Amino acid sequence: MDNLDDFEVYDHLLFEPLKELGWHTEEVSWRSDDVDWDSYDAVIIRSPWDYQKEPKAFLDVLAEIEQSDALLENSLEIVKWNIDKTYLRDLESRGIEIVPSQWYQTFNSDLFPSVFTDLESEEIVIKPTISAGADDTFRIHKSNYGIFVDDLESVFKDRPFLVQPFMDNITIEGEFSVFFFGDTYSHTILKTPKTNDFRVQEEHGGKLTPVEPEEDLLEVARKMRDMIQPEPLYTRADYVRTAKNTFALIELELIEPSLYFNMDPESPKRFAKVFDEWMKKKSN
Repeated sequence: MDNLDDFEVYDHLLFEPLKELGWHTEEVSWRSDDVDWDSYDAVIIRSPWDYQKEPKAFLDVLAEIEQSDALLENSLEIVKWNIDKTYLRDLESRGIEIVPSQWYQTFNSDLFPSVFTDLESEEIVIKPTISAGADDTFRIHKSNYGIFVDDLESVFKDRPFLVQPFMDNITIEGEFSVFFFGDTYSHTILKTPKTNDFRVQEEHGGKLTPVEPEEDLLEVARKMRDMIQPEPLYTRADYVRTAKNTFALIELELIEPSLYFNMDPESPKRFAKVFDEWMKKKSN
């Protein structure tokens, strides 16, 4: 991404621990057209938070990197699978609990009001299947869905989307993010939205708190991580506690998640160590 001034980015915290292990690092925009990818040992996808605007162009660049001498992480195969939220259906079919979801190719106002009944919820969330940073995400109450119809028709005229019940615990307790580097558990944070909002991202006023994960949450997160093939260098999974006190997957972030190195002082060193071992293993 060419300009990250409007975002909170913590990847610079990796530079020193990687340097201590012999790795020189620099940030490169995926939009740069004069990069010699062969000159790098590895390219780690980190903060391309505009890829959803041009997903094909983004994938074309990743394909170029994967054809170069550099190791791309996470891999193009993973990115292609994870870039569209239909991966949630795949995980659900393999026994992972997700937030209940309905899938649509284009918007039609006939969706209302039956979708509230179908999802057994007074509120729903509508978002694109390819998105980042809560872009084009709508929280809609049954009592006022009519005021959103024109916007929804415009945004989703030719764009697939999914509909989910709004999970009350997002605003009551918050959203948990669990991080793995390779198969090493790293840390967990709780993200809570500001008052009268539901978006937990810092850019929207969300609050971050480091927490120790409950054993059930960690078990669910590890079970899902172990399903991913090929193995990812980094994994972030976002969960919400359900009314039945289980943890439902909101999103699995394998492309451009903030890994919140600022929330755990040991996490940059942990990532650097895993990466160093990862590269040694790949070179054998």
